[in-house]
Amino acid sequence: MSEEIRYYKGKHKVIVLSESQGHWVVKALEPFEDELYGQSVKVKAGERRIVPPSELFKMKGTYPSAKEHVYELKMEKKLKKLVEDEEKKE
Repeated sequence: MSEEIRYYKGKHKVIVLSESQGHWVVKALEPFEDELYGQSVKVKAGERRIVPPSELFKMKGTYPSAKEHVYELKMEKKLKKLVEDEEKKE
């Protein structure tokens, strides 16, 4: 057993109990809510879970969020192009 501390989904503190190729077994160090098959599940402290290693991080943090202004710029360019195309047709 590795007993390595990681953060599940970058938020919840867990200990890695065993590692395999596809999924890892972790033990929750704090209670939290998780989503399983579209339903909310309460995980108690000390409960074991099988999770993919891609969901475990060494440091606490969150996923990088999408920058809103990038999306707005793309939509603005599309709108300008549509307007130009309509003007060319007339």
